[in-house]
Amino acid sequence: MTDNAPSAAACAGADLAPRGGLSFVVGRTDDPLSEQTVFALLQSAVARFPEREAVVFCDHQVRWTWRGLLAEVDAVARGLAALGLKKGERLGIWSPNRPEWLIAQFATARLGIILVNINPAYQVVELEYALNKVGCRALIAAERFKTSNYLGMLEELAPELATSDPGALKSRRLPHLQWIIRLGSGHSPGMLNYAALAERGRALGPSFELDDISSALTCHEAINIQFTSGTTGHPKGATLTHHNVVNNARYIAQAMRISEADRLCIPVPLYHCFGMVIGVLVCVATGATMVFPGEGFDALSTLKATASERCTVLHGVPTMFIAELGHPQFAEFDLSCLRTGVMAGSPCPIETMKQVVQQMHMQEVTICYGMTETSPVSFQSSTTDPLDKRVTTVGRIHPHLEVKIIDGQGKVVAVGETGELCTRGYSVMQGYWADPEKTRESVIDGWMHTGDLATLDGEGYCNIVGRVKDMVIRGGENVYPREVEEFLFTHPSIESVQVFGVPDQKYGEELAAWVILKPGRSATDEEIREFCRGKIAHYKVPRYVRFVKELPMTVTGKAQKFVMRDAMIKELGLAIARTA
Repeated sequence: MTDNAPSAAACAGADLAPRGGLSFVVGRTDDPLSEQTVFALLQSAVARFPEREAVVFCDHQVRWTWRGLLAEVDAVARGLAALGLKKGERLGIWSPNRPEWLIAQFATARLGIILVNINPAYQVVELEYALNKVGCRALIAAERFKTSNYLGMLEELAPELATSDPGALKSRRLPHLQWIIRLGSGHSPGMLNYAALAERGRALGPSFELDDISSALTCHEAINIQFTSGTTGHPKGATLTHHNVVNNARYIAQAMRISEADRLCIPVPLYHCFGMVIGVLVCVATGATMVFPGEGFDALSTLKATASERCTVLHGVPTMFIAELGHPQFAEFDLSCLRTGVMAGSPCPIETMKQVVQQMHMQEVTICYGMTETSPVSFQSSTTDPLDKRVTTVGRIHPHLEVKIIDGQGKVVAVGETGELCTRGYSVMQGYWADPEKTRESVIDGWMHTGDLATLDGEGYCNIVGRVKDMVIRGGENVYPREVEEFLFTHPSIESVQVFGVPDQKYGEELAAWVILKPGRSATDEEIREFCRGKIAHYKVPRYVRFVKELPMTVTGKAQKFVMRDAMIKELGLAIARTA
């Protein structure tokens, strides 16, 4: 690969603007990278602010100080250690935003256990793949969430639970899984109750020494696996270290000027980097209070929590802010407490940004850009950036990172030209778990190839203008059409199918599918959607299904998705929103 970018050393002390007319930028390096582990970051917050309020879970009536949070973490960490779980082993968590999720994040980090984030929308097929791909030895699972019966799906996957003692599971379909720790007050055969786990840890008391385990951990060890959809049809496990996420949280907080005086409302999911890093770890890095409005996003609950808890910071994907602004009771809430927040996860409509600034009092709102594989943020607007830059770009490069924008031959393009955005630095993941081939394809000479098309202006502000790959971002959820296509190919009536994104005012994008049926077969669009429900996550189910006789193809036999997309936009009369 040709690389005509200047070296990082040559850019030492550079400001954030591109140099030499090329789309290559280097973040500032005046603030050294932290060598703390995730748990050491928590310890620092406890030492500085022991009696300040750390956590509020509104619908669970839970309030913890930093000292109280640490006590809960230690109890569960001792409980997990007593089960025999050790550093480097994988523990999955499959739950919406609950207090136990937060505790598990730090209890696993205390022991060096790798936390595996399972999307709460996953169904049986996706769950089975994720647990087996990374070899989860234990899983913490909620009872249910919305229409998903988590324990029922686990019993379907592992019917052996009915005759197993807790911790003695030997499942044919889940051969690595030994412990299932269930949330809630009920009891299930073969599963251990979370409350019993925590009580076991409390009974062990301080005599069970955790500090020896925690002090032996290093910041460059893996601590988290987050699944991100892949073009191979299966999710990939992006493996992140303490070093990745701790430093990313620190620099996000700096850009927003967050301090212990702030209260951050977190309606975004914890299983995602948005909730786990941009939400939780930003608060831990600064001593700010975390406020969770509910287990899942609800516009009214978010507005209520923001106003009643006097939150100064509010996060969300554009879809969430649109729902809040459009809620019929919006005007009833005093949001004058708000100052800043992050809008990220999918392209941010410029008009929505303006409304958030004007109507929600978030004059210092910032936009972040990144991906799970970069922990996640690479670019962020600053609270001091001019308003036009904050509403029309994704800001400038984060500290200790390099970004180049390249053409199809790997050559850095001129300022203002479009190319693929590549990131290098501390934030780049360790790799995809147990998938060296996909890791080599994505990370080349230390550069994470994002697949996003971008431009840089003369001041270093970045604009995301499209995607090299055909990934669809629906309401902040990444959907790769190939994954959905491979599933739809299992339908007995489908001969060929192409899935792509079309604009949507609420979610940013929605999925559309063009289907060719097998000769002599028939189906309706609702039948296709029904085939998907309960088998793949709800956000992967195509909203629009069209039956066609043929697909637009290139002379080399490649489907022309842009032709299909344009045809659907015209047919449905869809508008394409301007975004940053």
